[in-house]
Amino acid sequence: MAARSSSSKAQRSTYRCTECGSVPPKWTGRCTECNAWGTVEEVGGSPTVRTTAAGPVSTPARPIGQVDATTAASRPTNIDELDRVLGGGLVPGAVVLLAGEPGVGKSTLLLDVAAKAAGPNQRTLYITGEESASQVRLRADRINALSPHLYLAAETDLAAVLGHIQQVQPSLLILDSVQTVASAELDGAPGGPAQIREVAAALIRESKTRAMSTLLVGHVTKEGAIAGPRLLEHLVDVVLHFEGDRHARLRLIRGVKNRYGATDEVGCFELHDSGIVGLPDPSGLFLTKRAEPVPGTCLTVTLEGRRPLVAEVQALLVDSVIPSPRRATSGLDSPRIAMILAMLERHGGVRLGKMDIYAATVGGVKLSEPSADLAIALALASSAADTPLPQGMVAIGEVGLAGEVRRVTGVERRLAEAARLGFTHALVPPEPGKVPKGMRVVEVATIGDALAAIPGRPGRGSRDGARRTPRQTREARGASSAENSRGRVDLTDERQRAVPGYLDIPDSADELMAGWEEIEPE
Repeated sequence: MAARSSSSKAQRSTYRCTECGSVPPKWTGRCTECNAWGTVEEVGGSPTVRTTAAGPVSTPARPIGQVDATTAASRPTNIDELDRVLGGGLVPGAVVLLAGEPGVGKSTLLLDVAAKAAGPNQRTLYITGEESASQVRLRADRINALSPHLYLAAETDLAAVLGHIQQVQPSLLILDSVQTVASAELDGAPGGPAQIREVAAALIRESKTRAMSTLLVGHVTKEGAIAGPRLLEHLVDVVLHFEGDRHARLRLIRGVKNRYGATDEVGCFELHDSGIVGLPDPSGLFLTKRAEPVPGTCLTVTLEGRRPLVAEVQALLVDSVIPSPRRATSGLDSPRIAMILAMLERHGGVRLGKMDIYAATVGGVKLSEPSADLAIALALASSAADTPLPQGMVAIGEVGLAGEVRRVTGVERRLAEAARLGFTHALVPPEPGKVPKGMRVVEVATIGDALAAIPGRPGRGSRDGARRTPRQTREARGASSAENSRGRVDLTDERQRAVPGYLDIPDSADELMAGWEEIEPE
């Protein structure tokens, strides 16, 4: 009886998902791991549980100080912006995953990398699984990416890809894309979790064995995440995101994971008809050249990784003709704009409740950093006042809901970039650090101090020419607020007059700048 029971257990069938490879205890219509329907199939008897015994080692362990690190030195790709993000170039044996939305320019960029990295002693193999070889050749002619040491093949079978690697012996392999290649040894369609895992593992094994650098192109889902199992991001050495608006020329490469360098670097590229070109100084794409300043615009300096970029924020306010005013943003965070609007009404005296508000950035750049709060607030107030800000001024700082201007990281680096581009004035939070020579910096502690930069705003004096410093403005506001008999602050017309309308307009911007508190440059 016991023998019969053990025999039935040995012959018991097991089930496996053809998509993700998981082994459920029984058949189910939907896989509990990948949530795919109809992928659980019977595969035979239960596998025998085995243990792995110790075996011979490939290389003996040595003290870390005796390990030769010269063999892992990075090799430049001859594209400076990509080398900046990679940490100097491609490391032999490294596997890099480049992900991005369709049409952003991944294939164009990597084809340019393949041509420039190819040399007499460094062959490059480009495997395309999405296009034919003739289609890739047409793109190579357009972007001038032809090299006698660049080899091209169109394959979707993993065994054929490994055969090309063995035949060409490349120093750099580019696979476009990892979701289009499948192994005949596994069930499931190309792009499934099991297929992606097998393809990635095989290519990583070849890269480490041959000291061959590998660039894999990855698709993204509609949410922006890399398609396939999350294990793919853990297996590779470097994960890069290639992003940008298809209607704009700017493209950015961000490092998400990098075992050989920092992940706070950003590479900037510009899309042309002849390909993608690196931008060592991309700030010019985010600025509008005009002879005279216009209302509703303010400049700021944002940090993309460790790279400062000067960007322009624009705002347009018009009287609303509908009961619920419209709020529209482009390149800015909508919830952040809503909080800035509430703060302006409460602490800045800017009435925006019955106006349609449109806020956007220039050049397709997306500003999600809190350091742009002060520039957004000034652009909104400038548009409401229909008065431009002084020319040559930048605003840097995070604004809290209490109306305070908070410090942000890298203020010195931001000011240095603004001074390099010719800006002469800056509004910054308290204690900005070292100030570039020739730049006039004003510390603002509250949003009220910052709004004084708009001609006609409070705190800069009256018609008779008397002017107040930001400290005097705060004292005047405090004196105008008195507690009533119930212990509450009496917000009377005097308080409203402490934050008046847009009537006090100085004669010139120079007269406005003369009243600012200046920090002597070091």
